[in-house]
This record gives sequence, C-alpha cells and structure tokens, in this order.
Amino acid sequence: MPPYPGGVLPGYDPADPLVTPPGGGLEGWFNRCLGAVRRGWRLLLPIVLLTQVLPAVVIAIVTYATDPSAEWAAAGTDDPAALPDGFGADVATLFAVTLGAVVVFGLVQSLGWAAGTWVITRQAAGEGVGLAGALRYGLRRALGLWGWSLLMGLLIGIGVCFCVLPGVYLAFALSLAGPVYLFERQAPIGRSFRMFHDRLGLVLGRVVLIAAVVLMVTVAAGVIEAVAAAPLGTAPLGSPGTALGIFAVVTITALLSLPAHLAQQVGLVVTYAEQRAHEAPVNAGRLAAELG
Repeated sequence: MPPYPGGVLPGYDPADPLVTPPGGGLEGWFNRCLGAVRRGWRLLLPIVLLTQVLPAVVIAIVTYATDPSAEWAAAGTDDPAALPDGFGADVATLFAVTLGAVVVFGLVQSLGWAAGTWVITRQAAGEGVGLAGALRYGLRRALGLWGWSLLMGLLIGIGVCFCVLPGVYLAFALSLAGPVYLFERQAPIGRSFRMFHDRLGLVLGRVVLIAAVVLMVTVAAGVIEAVAAAPLGTAPLGSPGTALGIFAVVTITALLSLPAHLAQQVGLVVTYAEQRAHEAPVNAGRLAAELG
C-alpha cells in the first residue's frame, strides 16, 4: 500500500470523514473518531442516555434490591465458617434476577447501538439525521443485533470460564460483529473473526485503545460508586432516605460511564469502516446505503 497521504490507491478518498484509507494510520483513525463525535454528539448523547445509561441504572437498582448480604449480616452466626440459612437460594436468586435484567435490557442497548451507528454513518455521508429517525432504525435492527449479542456474550462467558484469557481473546475477536451485522446482515461472528485475523495488529491496536478507554472510565466510575455508597450501609434500600441516596449514586455513576459508551460506539464503527477499506474501496455514502 502506498503511504498516506503521499499516495492513495485509486477509488479511495483521503478526505472521507468516516473511512480511513489504507496507510491512514492511527492518526487518521483517531481524527475520524473525533470528527464523528463532533458531528454527532447532540444526537448520540440522548441515544446513549436513553439506551445505555438508563438501563445501567435500572440494572444497578435491581442488583441492590436483590442483594442478600444485609440479611446475612443481620442474621449473624457463632460459627464464622458456617453459611447463612438459605445462602444457596439467595445467591441463585440474585444471579437469576441480575442476569435476567441484563438480558432484557440488552434489547434496549442493542437499539441504541443500531441507532448510534445510523447517526454516525449518515452524518459522515452528509445525509440528514434526527433522533426519531435514528430510534426508528434502531427498532428495526434491535432484535437481530440483540440475538447475536446474546450468542457472543455466551461465547465470551464460556471463554472466561477457561482461565479468563480465552474470553478476552473472544471479546477482541468478536468486537466488530455488531457493525458487521448492521452493515452486512450475515455471518457477523465468522466475519468478525476473519477481519480480526486478516489484519491482526491493526485491528487489535484499535480495539485495545477503545478497551483501555472503556476500562479506565468504568474503573473510575466503580470506585466512585463504592466510596459514595459506603456510608449508606449494608442495606441501602432499607429506608426511603438511603434508597434515594443509592438511586442518586447509581445514576451519577452511570452518567460518569457515558464517555465509555460513546468511545466504544464511535471507535468500533470507525474501525469497521477502516477494515472494509482494506478489502476494497468504500466510502461513507456506500456504508450509509448498506445500513438500509
């Protein structure tokens, strides 16, 4: 491939606002991510708030409401090695309720991923966008994306059970499956694997940068939540005052995680577009048309 921007292969546009041409490098990729945020933040923010932040708040509240640790502490026992009465049932209930909430609200989150991808791509192509149109598109694609997300989550979870590292590998290898489904609507898992391995260093580098941002923001938000929730005690929903306090804490924490959702959304779409350019000439207009 010729160097960028000194020489660009025929069919590639070095000024395309979404597609980084071969040879564009990390700077070209980063500039397109930044450009997508600048163009779309007015629409992306409400989409993320409605479909990512709000579900995160609900899931956190549900987890706090079903957490049996306060009852265990109140029950007490003379034998520190003995498990509290009903320990197994309590843990199973907590796991089932939390998992159910994550699965159900995953449908809402899938709607947001599809809507955000629509906004990013159409804006780059110079086409008109609006919140209502984005949400309508998200509704059309949410169910399919949700189903594939459940399958990918299952695969990653199985990988984590095998000494964690296989799960990390699968998370990276499947990182482009969402965009693949939205743009191509077929074989997202196999296609994501091929994209990942065909240009391993390039894709891995981009995904690691995105994951680093997500991890830093998530850890910081988690620490803030732990510190803020500590004064509320082991039964934060035991009284109206503490319940209101824990609602405020989880809401603020979810809002602090907003940059992580935004970075992941934008970064993966721009990374997918870059990989498509390595396969054949493509531009934002064509990608917008593929979304349907």
